[in-house]
Amino acid sequence: MAPYNTNDSGMTRSEGAKETPVISGIATTAQRNCSAPAPGHVVDTEFLIVGAGPAGAALACFLGSHGLKGIMISNAPGTANTPRAHITNMAALECLRDIDLYDELKKLGSTGSDHMQHTRWCHSMAGEEYARIHSWGNDPRRKGDYELASPCEPFDLPQTILEPVLVRHAALKGFKCRFDSTLVSFFSDSKTGLITANIHDKMTSKEYQIQTRYLFGADGARSQVVKQLNLPLVVQPGQGIAINVLVKADLSHLVKNRTGNLHWVMQPDREHPDFGWMGIVRMVKPWNEWMFILFPDRNYDRSQGKPSKKAYQRRVQEFIGDDTPAEILDISTWYINEIVAEKYSEGNIFCLGDAVHRHPPLNGLGSNTCIQDAFNLAWKVAYVHKGLASPSLLSTYSIERQPVGYSIITRANQAYRDHFLVWKALGMLPPDLSARKKSLEELKSATPEGSNRRRALHAAIKHTSHEFHGLGVEMNQHYDGQGVYTDDEPNPYAPSRRAAEDSILFHEPSTYPGSRLPHVWLNTAIPGEPISTVDIAGHGSFVLLSGIGGGRWKKAAENVAEKLKVPIQVHYIGFRQDWEDVYFEWENLRGVEESGAVLVRPDRFVAWRAPAVLKDTEACASKLLTVMRTILGYLDAKS
Repeated sequence: MAPYNTNDSGMTRSEGAKETPVISGIATTAQRNCSAPAPGHVVDTEFLIVGAGPAGAALACFLGSHGLKGIMISNAPGTANTPRAHITNMAALECLRDIDLYDELKKLGSTGSDHMQHTRWCHSMAGEEYARIHSWGNDPRRKGDYELASPCEPFDLPQTILEPVLVRHAALKGFKCRFDSTLVSFFSDSKTGLITANIHDKMTSKEYQIQTRYLFGADGARSQVVKQLNLPLVVQPGQGIAINVLVKADLSHLVKNRTGNLHWVMQPDREHPDFGWMGIVRMVKPWNEWMFILFPDRNYDRSQGKPSKKAYQRRVQEFIGDDTPAEILDISTWYINEIVAEKYSEGNIFCLGDAVHRHPPLNGLGSNTCIQDAFNLAWKVAYVHKGLASPSLLSTYSIERQPVGYSIITRANQAYRDHFLVWKALGMLPPDLSARKKSLEELKSATPEGSNRRRALHAAIKHTSHEFHGLGVEMNQHYDGQGVYTDDEPNPYAPSRRAAEDSILFHEPSTYPGSRLPHVWLNTAIPGEPISTVDIAGHGSFVLLSGIGGGRWKKAAENVAEKLKVPIQVHYIGFRQDWEDVYFEWENLRGVEESGAVLVRPDRFVAWRAPAVLKDTEACASKLLTVMRTILGYLDAKS
């Protein structure tokens, strides 16, 4: 695209300057790292997103749902050409459900017992199996946990399919996307609050500028935005590299009795190439496209040159285990990182997704966390931009999401380390082939050593449930800080019941402020289509939930909404109320009396709750006003 002079967002610079609050101090790091741009072609927009992957494209979708328009650029020539991320969990899907994309994506994904029933450990796809475990909500003992946690169902959706849907939706909502466009640098002017980004157009080999109020770095693990901001990173020692080999091969004849989307292949009784010690065969498209993820051994030296395609082809055939034809479509390398930024933003520049948290794909937390970052950020930016909240609300993005990033990079890497116990039990670790053969033979021997090895294998496989049924780590995010109001809580937050015992495996819904709004199916007195509490919340609005005896909250909410110009919807749940609590689940989970109130933010996290209705409408309105002004950044809750 050739550079040009126009305003892509439909706003003139003077209009933007009037309408957009600006945080002071934005220029500190960015200004030090980049000199002011020379006069040239300038494109004006209010919002510039760098990166069109799951984080950037989701952010564009969410901002667009608030009526905001902008520009999204990507260094890539198009959407993802390899199916990197794939497991899409319920926490992320609830975000996409908010903008009516859930049903469309579900039709495109692979779901449930048809494709995701098991994770397996085997000698080859056609060969003997060592063990298997139910996965992704398909364990009969865990299905209820998943169904109670969300109205959404997890599914396998390769990034190659997800990204085009997000980019198309963002475009329809007003975000212009420019591929083959590289962010070279940016400059922030603390006086005007404007950020000028220098863009290299790879199609024309020309440079131009985009001037914006907000800059979002969703540009992946080699983020130019993070680099120029010099955001501090917590870097743990890496765990080496992995090699993705995308393969077209029809394995439908093998999966009838091997249903699953992840298959660990280990051959301890055979010699192996140093680039392919062991690996995972991952379903991309059932059942004719697969990702062979190869893990090199400790002797692999990349400086000695890359393996030939013929060598990769041989290893792929060994992993398949029969003479099924296989065509290699793509080969790429990635690092097993454990990196998280200490903070995600500076002024009106925000970073999200892989730019600020980098980790292996175990537990399936990658693109899911990217999408949730974007959902958390979008409503806050929209409220501040529209003058509905103080700019200080934007500081809660990093405060709330950075601990989540730290927890997911820790969990994903621990999941990888947990597999060492499986490898040890199967005899994969000794460098000597005869020692490995002996260990594998020992597994079937009627000896104390064989019994011990079998127990070790069983325990190691069972422990991987923290990866393949980690419902807690997916759904238990809890926020603290200005964005939630806890002054009326008698006790600090603490996980309850099973989540207190194992917060990775188990999710326990709660209305404690800072928790995800619990999912409960509701209906009407004359039954119609069931609706979730998740669906009556969100959609850009605050929502107040009450019940019988809480009639004063509606008038109070109307008064506060009118005063603050902030949307607050009110729903009553209970016998012959707006919504019937048909299974009495809300009664068990609401955490307040029937007349109490649960206030939910636009991102469907609980902002505050009142145990019971106050003495009159004026008292209810006064309290709600204090809560809302605190959350929106106009009051200090501790003052």
